[in-house]
Amino acid sequence: MKTHNEWLVSCRDVAGRRRDLTVFISQGHVVMVAPPGETAILEPLEVGRLRAVLREAVLTTADDEATD
Repeated sequence: MKTHNEWLVSCRDVAGRRRDLTVFISQGHVVMVAPPGETAILEPLEVGRLRAVLREAVLTTADDEATD
């Protein structure tokens, strides 16, 4: 799921509850926010999704810098 320069990656916490890692861009930096006070546990496909989201965020940051 993506809103303008923000992406969510599904995961689970240590208790097995569904959570999301949030990735967004702030002042030219890629920021990751884990569930509050939790450890994110990712399945192999979720790791692939995180990799794709981080790549997209970096490319978006580069595009934003190129247009400034």
